[in-house]
Amino acid sequence: MRDDAHATGDRRPRAVILGCAGEELSPEEAQFFRQSDPLGFVLFKRNCVKRDQLRELVTALRRSVGRADAPVLIDQEGGRVARLQPPEWRKYPSAQQIAGLPDELAPEAARLMGRLIADDLAAAGITIDAAPVLDVPVREADPIIGDRAWGADPPLVARLGRAFCNGLLAGGVLPIIKHIPGHGRARVDSHMALPRVEAGNAILAHSDFAPFRALSAMPWAMTAHIVYSAIDDTAPATFSRRVIETVIRGDIGFGGVLVSDDISMGALSGTLGERAARALEAGCDLALHCSGDLSEMAEVVAAVPPVTQAAQARLVRGEALRRRSREDIDRRGAGARFGELLAAAKITPSANR
Repeated sequence: MRDDAHATGDRRPRAVILGCAGEELSPEEAQFFRQSDPLGFVLFKRNCVKRDQLRELVTALRRSVGRADAPVLIDQEGGRVARLQPPEWRKYPSAQQIAGLPDELAPEAARLMGRLIADDLAAAGITIDAAPVLDVPVREADPIIGDRAWGADPPLVARLGRAFCNGLLAGGVLPIIKHIPGHGRARVDSHMALPRVEAGNAILAHSDFAPFRALSAMPWAMTAHIVYSAIDDTAPATFSRRVIETVIRGDIGFGGVLVSDDISMGALSGTLGERAARALEAGCDLALHCSGDLSEMAEVVAAVPPVTQAAQARLVRGEALRRRSREDIDRRGAGARFGELLAAAKITPSANR
């Protein structure tokens, strides 16, 4: 599985993030990761059972590729998208619930939630959270985004999204803003089918793209598997060099690590290897494959080259930001204050759906 870049000593890992099947790393998985050398890993509920178990799994994943700094990602948004679950971990409200707090309290609550989530992740060795959602949903959209969004007002989404990002960064965890350049108008769930957004470029720039533009300095972003017909009528953003170059890197001005959403999703077509290759050729820095299925991962890895030098530079900048942003916290005091803010709005974790 090694290619010339590895054989000549230029040991850049492959431009892919992979999952694993269960609570422990199997010998077969460890051997596969050692040979294929993915940049990093993504975790799901199936991988997260107990605190000690999760720490051991994260350590084993990094050991398998021989890199103590290999990125480990998870989706821990709060609300209905949370891989760390009670009773082992705290349950957090949705973004929509936080946005329902009074204007003077919501940013503090968003930042505290990010900070507390970061503590949960950092304790397990997880360094990147695939959150926050910066999508701006419209009334007729599919509910896949729904209460995961901070609201339907782009400035509010940007303000609360930034607060959440700042909380994560203060806890030593990098945020991934998603789903760039905007999933809020999708009328079908991209897990199942390919959405097409017909809105004009001016409307998209003013609304959907605006929160991403406001947070363009964040270190990571995740693409949307959506066709924006006004920009590229033939390919979803993940596969569209036009969208990535003119909108994501251009109009929005995002300069960080760009990772695809899961290439297994129903919105995309082609074999898994073809999907990974197309995402990278279009301008994604990394392809994301989540199932943990060894045969699927072998197909993906065969199509994926090492990370580019440009991507490597972005990764280094992100890691430097993660290290310098870390701040100590009184966890008990922060948790108590967060509870006070939720109580003021009659929000309880059990209210999440």
